[in-house]
Amino acid sequence: MINITLPDGGVRQYEAGVTGMDIAKSISEGLARAVLVAEVNGEVWDLSRPITNDSNFKLIKWDDPVGKNTFWHSSAHLLAEAVELCFPGVKFWVGPALDKQFYYDIDMGDYKLNDADLEKLEKKMLELAKKNNAYARKQMSKAEAIAYFTEKGDEYKLDLLNGLEDGNITFYTQGEFTDLCRGPHIPHTGLIKAIKLTSLAGAYWKGDEKNKQLTRIYGVTFPTTKEMDEHLAMLEEAKKRDHRKIGKEMSIFTMDDDIGQGLPLWMPNGTIIIEELENLAKETEEDAGYKRVVTPHIAKESLYLTSGHLPYYAESMYPPMEMDGTKYYLKAMNCPHHHKIFDAEPRSYKDLPYRLAEYGTCYRYEQSGELFGLMRVRCLHMNDAHIYCTKEQFADEFRAVNDMYLKYFKIFGIDKYVMRLSLHDPAKLGQKYINEPELWLQTEAMVRKVLIESNIPFIEVQDEGAFYGPKIDVQIWSAIGREFTLATNQVDFAQGARFKLSYNTSENTSETPLIIHRAPLGTHERFIGFLIEHYAGNFPLWIAPLQVKVLPISDKYLPYANEVNKQLRKAKIRCEVDDRNEKIGKKIRDTELARVPYMLVVGEKEMEAGAAAVRAKFIGDKGVMPIAEIITMLREEIETKGIKD
Repeated sequence: MINITLPDGGVRQYEAGVTGMDIAKSISEGLARAVLVAEVNGEVWDLSRPITNDSNFKLIKWDDPVGKNTFWHSSAHLLAEAVELCFPGVKFWVGPALDKQFYYDIDMGDYKLNDADLEKLEKKMLELAKKNNAYARKQMSKAEAIAYFTEKGDEYKLDLLNGLEDGNITFYTQGEFTDLCRGPHIPHTGLIKAIKLTSLAGAYWKGDEKNKQLTRIYGVTFPTTKEMDEHLAMLEEAKKRDHRKIGKEMSIFTMDDDIGQGLPLWMPNGTIIIEELENLAKETEEDAGYKRVVTPHIAKESLYLTSGHLPYYAESMYPPMEMDGTKYYLKAMNCPHHHKIFDAEPRSYKDLPYRLAEYGTCYRYEQSGELFGLMRVRCLHMNDAHIYCTKEQFADEFRAVNDMYLKYFKIFGIDKYVMRLSLHDPAKLGQKYINEPELWLQTEAMVRKVLIESNIPFIEVQDEGAFYGPKIDVQIWSAIGREFTLATNQVDFAQGARFKLSYNTSENTSETPLIIHRAPLGTHERFIGFLIEHYAGNFPLWIAPLQVKVLPISDKYLPYANEVNKQLRKAKIRCEVDDRNEKIGKKIRDTELARVPYMLVVGEKEMEAGAAAVRAKFIGDKGVMPIAEIITMLREEIETKGIKD
C-alpha cells in the first residue's frame, strides 16, 4: 500500500499503481467527471499514469490555470489530428498552450490555408472530439522515436529529438494521431465541447526569420458552449479596444518599414501621453526621495560582462558594433549604468537608501514573430530606478515600492491585480541563476515576508526569477478582463559585488549594498498599449491628448470661441476650436468619436454671458457655466487625476 496525501493534509491508502482517475473516483463520481489532470509531488501528470510511491497529490479541474493549460494543449493535438486528416502529408513543429488559447505551427507544403479551411477544421475537430478518444501516453527509446519520424520524413520532430535525452521521450496518441510530446493531457477528447479556430498567421521555424515560414493556426476551446460564447464576446470587445486600431485612429503612434520592426514612432498625441506619464512618475519619485539621472544609449562590452548580462542575455541584445578594436552594445537595460553612477563617488551609510531614477531608452532584439504593436517592441522607454540600501532598510524600501504600485493602480482604475513572486530553480544554479544558494533562499524569504505583512495578493512561481535574484512581476487586468504583465520589482544580491560597490558603515567598515530594481509603470510602450485598451481610447482628462474642444454654433461666434480657447490654453488646458463650416450636431458627433473628454458649445446666449454650454463624455450636458468656473472645474479634475478622496 502507498500513502496519498491530499491538499487538506488528509492521507488515504491505495494499492501501488493506482491512477489519478482511480483516486478521483474513490472520492466522488462527480469529481471524476470534472477532473482534468493531477499534480503528483509538484509535477503535473496524466490521470491515467500509475502512482507507485507515497505522494503528495492534488486533483486539478478547469477552474485552475493548470487545468486550462492542459485542456488547451490537448486541444492543439486534436487540431493537429484534424489537419492531418484533412490535408495528408503536412508536417508539425510545436503546438503549445498560451494564457488564453493555443496554436500549432504546421508546414502545409504549398497549400495556403484560408478562413473557409478553418471552418472545415472546426467541424472535423468537433467530429473527432465526440469519439471520446483517450489521450494515451507511451514511453519510447530515442532510437525508436528517431526511426518513427524518419519513416514519416518529418525533419521538424527529428530536430526536436536532437535536444532530448534517451529515457525521457514520450509519445501521445488520440484517435489516428500520434505526436512527440512530454504531456500531460486531459483524459479524453470528449471533454472538448466548444471549438473556435480564431486566426491564421505566419511563423518562422524556431522564431528565426532565416528559416522557413510555417502556418500558425490559433484556436480556443471550452468545456461548455456558454463559456465559449462569453469568451468570444470578450474577444469582440477586445477587437474594438485593440490598441493598434485605436492608436491609429487617435494618431498616437505609427510603425514604418523604413524605421524597422518593433520601433514605434510617437506622434504628437502619443508624445503628450508619454510626457504626462513621465511627469506623474517624476512627481511621485521626487516625493519618494529619488534622484534623476540620464545615461547613454550604448556601452562597452566590458560593462555587460561585469554585470553578467553577457552571456546570459546575449540573445535578447542587438549584436555588437566594433570601433577601434572595442565592442559596443546598444543598451538593453539601465542597471549597469546606474551602478557606475553609484560608484562614481564615495558613499556612506548616511547616503543610504540611495535611489536613482531614469526614463531610460533600451533596445532589445525581440524575435520578429513575437513583436506585437506596443506590447512587444525593440525600442522601449523604461520607468526604471535602482535603490541601494542596507539589509536593515530592505523591507521598508521594498514595501514603499509596492505602495507606489498601489497608488498608480488607484489613479488608473486598476481594480484587479496580483503580484507574481518569481523564484529560482536550485537545479539551474550556475547556469540560469547566480550560484549563491544561501542568498537565494534568504532574499526570497525577505520578499515573501514583506508581501505577507503588506497583505498584498501574490502567487509564487518557480524558475522565473532574474538571474541575479528573486523578483515580483505585477499582473494586472484591464476593464474587459485581459491580463497584462505591467512591471517588475526585483531584488539583486549579485551585482553589487560584481561591480565592487560599497559604502562605509557607522563602524567605518566597507559593506556591499543590497540593490532593488523597480519599474512601477513598466515601459511607455506596454503601459500606453494597456491604457488604450483599458480605456478604449477614452482617456481620463489629465492624460487625454486633447482635453477640450470648443464648438461654435456658427461662424458668427468663431471669434468668441477663439477667445475661450485662448483662456483655456493659458490655464494649461489642451484645447482646440472646431472652426469647420458644419452643423453643430455633426461637430458634437465628431468630437465624441474623437474621444475628447469635454466639449464647450458657444452661441449668442453663451457669448453674452461669458460662458459656455458644457458637455462631458459619459455624463452629457452639465449646463451653461461661466468660463472662469469651467477652468476651475477642469483644473481641479486634471490636478487630482479625477480621484475624489
